[in-house]
Amino acid sequence: MNILFALSLLGFCACDDGDSFTDSPSNLLSFSVDTVRFDTIFSTVPSSTRSFWVHNKSGKGLRCTNVRLEGGNQSGYRVNVDGVYLSPEQGYKANDIEVRDKDSIRVFVELTSNVTFADKPKEINDNLVFTLESGRQQKVVLNAFSWDATLLRNVTISKDSTLVSSGKPMVVYGGLTVEEGATLTLAAGTTLYFHGDAGMTVKGRLLSKGTQTANVVLRGDRLDRMFDYLPYDRVSGQWQGIRFEETSYDNEITYTDLHGAFNGIVADSSDVSRNKLTLANSTVHNCQGDCVRLVNAKASIVNCQLTNALGHCLAVDGGEVSVRNSTLAQFYPFDASRGTALYFSATDNPLLALECRNSLVTGYSDDEMTGVHGGEDNENAFNYMFYDCVMRTPEAEDEEQKKHFTNVVFEDVKDTISYGQKHFVKIDGDQQDYDFHLRKESAAIDKADPETATKTDRDGRSRDEKPDVGAYEYVGGNDEE
Repeated sequence: MNILFALSLLGFCACDDGDSFTDSPSNLLSFSVDTVRFDTIFSTVPSSTRSFWVHNKSGKGLRCTNVRLEGGNQSGYRVNVDGVYLSPEQGYKANDIEVRDKDSIRVFVELTSNVTFADKPKEINDNLVFTLESGRQQKVVLNAFSWDATLLRNVTISKDSTLVSSGKPMVVYGGLTVEEGATLTLAAGTTLYFHGDAGMTVKGRLLSKGTQTANVVLRGDRLDRMFDYLPYDRVSGQWQGIRFEETSYDNEITYTDLHGAFNGIVADSSDVSRNKLTLANSTVHNCQGDCVRLVNAKASIVNCQLTNALGHCLAVDGGEVSVRNSTLAQFYPFDASRGTALYFSATDNPLLALECRNSLVTGYSDDEMTGVHGGEDNENAFNYMFYDCVMRTPEAEDEEQKKHFTNVVFEDVKDTISYGQKHFVKIDGDQQDYDFHLRKESAAIDKADPETATKTDRDGRSRDEKPDVGAYEYVGGNDEE
């Protein structure tokens, strides 16, 4: 049962005998909007529900002889007016709708558009027509763009396969599973849109082969807005992310933008002598869990941006992990219980090696790094080293601790540096709008080791003879004014 039909069960008319109604053509309704906009939706997929108010400020009660959907069954819009569903059986109209003086009624609108047979989004318009007893007609425009999509429902990849964008967007429902022994390749420029219940489970192998000029994009399928200023594409938890199971090895994700997931990437415990994941020149941003969680795995993270998570931006639970020229920045908005930019632990699994070079670790908190050994009785290895990094964590004090840090710049938490924000071009938590390229005030500029720094940055730009710490090389004039 859709929401509009359910609302119709609650509709009723109520007016007192003393109410005064008029059929004067000078008395009109007013509307909270003149156009109901849906942004872009996928064809044949039901939209979210929009609503608006119909007000009567005319001084007299008004009756609509009918309220009708002008296009009838042609456009795919569904409308509920003050609890009355404009059903096909009623000719897509409701009769005798009353709006008393100084009162209002609410209208709900949904859309499931037909296939448009077009490669690009096609505009879908209709009008909701209010005909008053005076004969005057007033209209509210219904507007959307419909985009034909290839719908992938509960897909299982059991042999080597390649997905490539070919005009139509690809929308995943239920999930996409890569079976053991199979390799799924995502070609450069491919975008996968995941519904809220969908993610990717990899038992075999995943190769996401974006390029500098054609990133692979993995994101949620909501193309509309939560609020006028906030697209759903900026909201976390829109889909389920990627999980690499125990049997999965030699996965490579390059030039890939993954954002808006619950957990971005999770790697399950596996044989640490075999490479589990290489993540290079990629972004994992705005996750409702962890951006990247590695459990007793061997992994390499190079030139990556791991930013904004309700959990941790990078969580390492044992294993052998290398992090080079990456930006780990924790500016997840509106929740003080968020995790840190970097968490590493040997509580459950031995931390054979965590080596972090030329990387930027920062965020809102005074301490954006948490390391947990698990106590004196824990016999697990706890090996970690940081070289030529800029880090928002208290400076090591005792000699034993200092051995873990070489040429590290510790942010002075007494001088908050606007809680780490001055490193970056844009940190706008209210609009959830971010740009983690460096600005000229950043302490990360010129601080990387030329011998161990990557030759290019996340965007594929060459680093200069004094390379910068983090995923991005500073470009003059990049600063937000």
